[in-house]
Amino acid sequence: MKYVDGYVLPVPIKNLDKYRAIAEKAGKIWIEHGALEYRECVGDDLNIEHMVPFSSAVKVEEGETVIFAYIVFESREQRDAINAKVMKDPRLTESCDPENMPFDCKRMVSGGFKSIVDL
Repeated sequence: MKYVDGYVLPVPIKNLDKYRAIAEKAGKIWIEHGALEYRECVGDDLNIEHMVPFSSAVKVEEGETVIFAYIVFESREQRDAINAKVMKDPRLTESCDPENMPFDCKRMVSGGFKSIVDL
C-alpha cells in the first residue's frame, strides 16, 4: 500500500500564480527524487452543505482560497528518504524563503497517511 503526505493551506488569490510556480518547481524535484505522484489542487467547491469545509481548518480569510495537495510514495520509509533529499536540494531551498512565501505557513495543515484502500 502506498504512503501519502497531504497538505491543506490558504493562499491569497492574488498570489496563486506565484504559488503555482513554486509548486511546479517543487513537484518536479519530488518526482526527480522518487515520489510517484505530486498533485496541487485549488479550491473550487468548498462549501458543501452539512460538511466541515476545508476553509475552516485553515482559517481562510477574505481574498483567499484553499490548496489541497498530496504526494504519493511507495512506502513511509521511501517517503522519509525522499523528503530528506528534497529538503537538502538547493533548488527547493533557494525558491522557498520563509520570510517571503505566497501563503501563511502557520495555517498550513499537513500529515502523513497510510493507505487503507488503494484501487
